[in-house]
Amino acid sequence: MSTTTQRLEIFTQQVRRDILRMVHAVNSGHPGGSLGCAEFITALYQEIMEYTTDFKMDGKNEDVFFLSNGHISPVFYSVLAHTGFFKVEELATFRKLNTRLQGHPTTHEGLPGIRIASGSLGQGMSVGIGAAEAKKIDKDSRIVYTLHGDGELQEGQIWESAMYAAAKNVDNLIATVDLNGKQIDGDTDDVLPMGSIKAKFEAFGWDVLDIKEGNNIEAILIGMADAKSRTGKGKPVCVLLHTEMGNGVDFMMHTHAWHGKAPNDEQLENALAQNPETLGDY
Repeated sequence: MSTTTQRLEIFTQQVRRDILRMVHAVNSGHPGGSLGCAEFITALYQEIMEYTTDFKMDGKNEDVFFLSNGHISPVFYSVLAHTGFFKVEELATFRKLNTRLQGHPTTHEGLPGIRIASGSLGQGMSVGIGAAEAKKIDKDSRIVYTLHGDGELQEGQIWESAMYAAAKNVDNLIATVDLNGKQIDGDTDDVLPMGSIKAKFEAFGWDVLDIKEGNNIEAILIGMADAKSRTGKGKPVCVLLHTEMGNGVDFMMHTHAWHGKAPNDEQLENALAQNPETLGDY
């Protein structure tokens, strides 16, 4: 295991602890998808993207990220805090009244790292395309990244955006889909089967690649390096990230039950025992 991989795995383990404790503290939130994307968001902010923590909304001359499936805010907040956008101690205010860390990310309180209010599913790709086009106008060579849930792809706006991005050659955009096969009401194949997501994006004119081990740090780094190498070639890039909802907590995995449910005291103790402290709890 490389030093980089080891460092990112230690970081990810702390992020999992944060997610569990944040959701438990207010008996509210979405741990399943947050845990499933912990490795990806960690790798994105700790290794893949080029940016500054001296946060400015316009994101000029830096890579920017938009979380479209905003309900997985716990993982986003944890990574932003431990990366230096705001104090880690602020994680204790998650989902409390009149705080900056609401259940879905918001912008009106000015939380560093948050560029859009999100969680109304289907909108993040449109925003990402707009930001990518703005970068082209500004002759800004940096990349726009977005993340979407696979259940979110049931929203029609996603496919309008996908059609537009390919038609307008928005090739400085990397849209990643968290392909865990689950949404709040059950398996995606049971709620609304979508067939081959890869074939759909390719039919819409995108360059598509799979990261089959979406909870493996090394696989993520290799896959995202591949995705980055495909930008600037006339097509938007789609990454299909195959993850496990609830990853890292045995009783939360292989089920949709923890999409939007908080652990009780006993369950929290069990889950934290599986993820020992690494960077220090808030």
